[in-house]
Amino acid sequence: MLRFSVHVHPGARASSVGGDYDGSLNVRVRARAVDGAATGEVLDVLAEAFGVRAGAVTLIRGAHSRTKTVEIAGDDAQLSARLSQLLAL
Repeated sequence: MLRFSVHVHPGARASSVGGDYDGSLNVRVRARAVDGAATGEVLDVLAEAFGVRAGAVTLIRGAHSRTKTVEIAGDDAQLSARLSQLLAL
């Protein structure tokens, strides 16, 4: 399992994952921050970016914040390597 923080940019033109924002992974989503829509899309976008099923991504903290802590279940080495790649974008 890998736990890390993400910084969410709701209302983006397109959903994307990549880059570093003050030590957190940047996640841009199209959904607005209304009724948890952005948070739900963040989890889906992260699952796709890390190549895991949607159920493997869990929100730990920050449901109503732009900075969230998430946990992804899977192979630690592969997940850590992918996180490093995404942070470097």
